[in-house]
Amino acid sequence: MVALTQLVRPGAPAIYGGFTSNVDMRTGAPAFGTPEYTKAAMVSGQLARRYRLPYRSSNVNSSNCVDVQAAYESGMALWGCIMGGVNMVEHAAGWLEGGLTASFEKLIVDAEMLQMMREFLQPLDTSGLAEAVEAIAEVGPGGHFFGVGHTLARFETAFYSPLLSDWRNFETWEEGGSIDGTRRANVIWKQLLVSYQEPAMDPARREELSAFVARRKREIEAGR
Repeated sequence: MVALTQLVRPGAPAIYGGFTSNVDMRTGAPAFGTPEYTKAAMVSGQLARRYRLPYRSSNVNSSNCVDVQAAYESGMALWGCIMGGVNMVEHAAGWLEGGLTASFEKLIVDAEMLQMMREFLQPLDTSGLAEAVEAIAEVGPGGHFFGVGHTLARFETAFYSPLLSDWRNFETWEEGGSIDGTRRANVIWKQLLVSYQEPAMDPARREELSAFVARRKREIEAGR
């Protein structure tokens, strides 16, 4: 496809995409988020660099519901993206059932995973090591760091703040209703939908887009 774009329009911007995976040899169904998929994503990244093109990969899984399989297969797929040096992640959030369906709950799970990967890729900041060493001396043996100035100045921003994860201990989580991650994701997407505000758009442009959609529908129905 990249070669075809250059034949049609030499120099047209293009991105190299890899979507290679294995199948279930018992049924022939495609399998995603497998070790083989992850290896293929890394190889595709190497090919993209050889061709000197940006690289596109995907966050995929074969689970039929938002469960542990959906999470660990997506985790494998995302590591293939990261280790492959991805420039754009397509099908980044909401993918389910091998791409046959999309899930709002899975979209929230994926948003959490993508944010964690983004945070993981941030360079390690060692600029404040001297202050940290001073804090260790200030606390001393047998003390704790929760009340020291170094902690108080950083506790709100020092670590990744999760969208979905619940870090409470079991007793507190149980007292709060024992709500698992999938149900928390359900609550989050519904809250986001209620609070959504449509971006402003020029009325003339909106009318033009609506007219285009209406025209294309008529053309498609007419077989053109």
